[in-house]
Amino acid sequence: MDRFETAAAYAAAHEIDWARDPATDPDHWGIHRADPPPWNRLRGPVLARGPASGTIVWRGREVAAWGEPDRADLTFSVAKTYLAMLAGVAHDRGLIPDPDEPVRVRAPGIGFDDAHNAPVTWTHLLQQTSEWQGSCFGVPDTVDRYRSVAHAPAADGRKGDARPLRTPGTWWEYNDVRINQLALALLHVFREPLPTVFEASVLRPAGATGAFRWIGYDDAWVDLPDRTGAVRRMQSVPGGTHWGGGVAIGARDQARLGALLLAGGQGPSGPVLSPGWVARMGTPCPLAPYYGLLLWLNGARRPIFPAAGPRSVFMIGAGGHLVWVDPVRELVAVARWLDPAHTDRFVAATAAAADAAATRTAPSPG
Repeated sequence: MDRFETAAAYAAAHEIDWARDPATDPDHWGIHRADPPPWNRLRGPVLARGPASGTIVWRGREVAAWGEPDRADLTFSVAKTYLAMLAGVAHDRGLIPDPDEPVRVRAPGIGFDDAHNAPVTWTHLLQQTSEWQGSCFGVPDTVDRYRSVAHAPAADGRKGDARPLRTPGTWWEYNDVRINQLALALLHVFREPLPTVFEASVLRPAGATGAFRWIGYDDAWVDLPDRTGAVRRMQSVPGGTHWGGGVAIGARDQARLGALLLAGGQGPSGPVLSPGWVARMGTPCPLAPYYGLLLWLNGARRPIFPAAGPRSVFMIGAGGHLVWVDPVRELVAVARWLDPAHTDRFVAATAAAADAAATRTAPSPG
């Protein structure tokens, strides 16, 4: 067994303890359970899952895979990065020409017009510094105030309490209600369902071939005029699976999206995202240098996974979901349903495998 296969075997052997069928253990499945009532319930469908699965792609070649890497499983907050990619599509098309423009300019009448929310920009939402206040499809933003997440400093209050708000752009907080508000704003900009735009403009051009679903909440529907002016009923989708719904996708297709970032937005048949937008996604937020545009950054000062290297970026989701992109090692690694307590060791084993493989293939001096 080579080193890549050893890393894969380690991930396969350390599956998260969430039930494979959510219906069999609803009291211990998902992250909505930590919310204050009555918000601690699912609002959209969830799916039974497969085993711990994943793939490792090194220098454009799959060198290891485990579990069911083609199975379309929910991926939780990895979907946030897909919203950042969609924002890039909107930017490249001229629909959001200036990410630092207030959202209300392109999406009026949906919750960005009052005095507090009026200054909120697309960059604020994408960096999670918006401090947007309100409710999105019946869920108030207060539900996720004082939220603590791995890889960021702990919050200093009780989750769900009404933390005093700061001026937009002056405070970083991981907040899924605000992410869902971003998705709603993007829907109003595209005037086309986001899953349709993503599949046609990002996923398939990136080379993805497997099954894909992006599921919304049961009551998250709006009537919008499309680009032709015809009013259509469209579902607004969430940027994760906090309250159900979200993206179902296979590990190999997630790796293809990781490869898109590795290549600066270039897909197998041409550009998908502009290099400038991909660079913007990986630029540290001044308030949270470990975060870019809905993308986790390793950085040199406070690495999330020390073995990964300072230029690595990550898409991370609850339930043990990781997409790791390492431009120095020319590596994309995807892990699904991996116990988070073992993610650091998986990353270290994979990094060591890539380094050993690079040494073996390096040309001899002289």
